[in-house]
Amino acid sequence: MQRDQTLRHAVRLLVLALAGALVLPVAYGDSCTMQSQIPSAQREELSRVARTLVGEVQSGDLQGLRNNTLASVAANFDGIAHSAEALKPLIQQAGITVDQLFAFEATQAPQGTLGSQFFCSPVNSSMTVVLNFSTLPPGKYVLAILHATGVPKPQQISLILAESPEKQWKLAGFFTKSLMLAGQNGLWYWTHAREYAQQKLEWPAWFYYQIAEFLVDPVDFLSSPNMEKLKHEADEIRPKDLPDDKPVMLQMNGTSFEVTKVDASAELGPLDFVVHYTPSDAQSAQLRDPVAARKQAIDVMTGLLAQHPGLRQAFHGVWVYADAKDVTVFALELPMDQIPGGAQTSAPSSAPSGR
Repeated sequence: MQRDQTLRHAVRLLVLALAGALVLPVAYGDSCTMQSQIPSAQREELSRVARTLVGEVQSGDLQGLRNNTLASVAANFDGIAHSAEALKPLIQQAGITVDQLFAFEATQAPQGTLGSQFFCSPVNSSMTVVLNFSTLPPGKYVLAILHATGVPKPQQISLILAESPEKQWKLAGFFTKSLMLAGQNGLWYWTHAREYAQQKLEWPAWFYYQIAEFLVDPVDFLSSPNMEKLKHEADEIRPKDLPDDKPVMLQMNGTSFEVTKVDASAELGPLDFVVHYTPSDAQSAQLRDPVAARKQAIDVMTGLLAQHPGLRQAFHGVWVYADAKDVTVFALELPMDQIPGGAQTSAPSSAPSGR
């Protein structure tokens, strides 16, 4: 599953600009402090800073956001400004809560050390959350994870705060992604992925696992026992006939269709399955006729659902895109109840509607 406009359409505000902005030795670390272990006064101060930064995005105060950004990062502020403007309408009326804080200190690494890892464990617990950075200048940092809720598209916002030379906490990294997809959260998708897996419905199980992984993991550089368990479960059910490295051929009514990509999308609200295929020369000629083009797209839908009937219950509908030389020449979306062939299979629940 790709992080693009289909499923993974999260706005990535700033990809840790620290490393690109500063030419410093690679740092490493070994431990971090979780929220419950941070002294109360410091925890309140860090939470205040994090809420202030997100508040500046909500209000469109770009100058304030820039003033509260680490100088080396603020020197290239255009990308942050554009991304903050894109995020503003999504969270402008949201309630903001600080969900978690992780404090860690990077020190200069021994020669030859690659990257930095910080191991975060609650007191008297064997659970360990690991923060992984490929490049991180020495200094004191905090990862603050916030939730923006009470709006149609709730968001999870992750901030990297860095202590400036003046001992002030400044913005150094800013990431955001959806908390929910089509009206459901990551735990819902994880639970239903397991149920599909138990029924040996590999395709719906796999895509639900991918959605769950995306929603549950706030940032790519954080790993936890739960995330590892989720990834392991997904790997066990991964279908062998996905068009990842090469296209797969789909047969329908004696015709072969070259399927190049499959994905999921909630861009229009409900969760839809997305199929891209490359038409042959003969199929391309048929696409010039609207009636023949519609039939061709429906044949792709019908053939796919015949091979993977579990998709009927897991998704609201199917989008089919005919692509020629990286250009979509025809597209069609239909809800499942308008696609011919076969009754819906028994499954955990209906597809999320996004309403």
